Amino acid sequence: MNILAELAGNFHIGLAALGAAIGVGLIGSKAAEATGRNPGAAGDIRNIAIILAALAEGIVFFAIYLAK
Repeated sequence: MNILAELAGNFHIGLAALGAAIGVGLIGSKAAEATGRNPGAAGDIRNIAIILAALAEGIVFFAIYLAK
């Protein structure tokens, strides 16, 4: 029973990492699409995409923190 509890405790970290990876991928693809549509705003789009990717990856750190 302890193994099941340990696996369940680590399962939410894996799901958070998977969700963050999907989120960063979507952010990157939409940023590339937006830059293609409006090349003049590439700098602003890049800055916003970096900030949003960092926020999406921060979810994994919350999940790791909550696992302990």
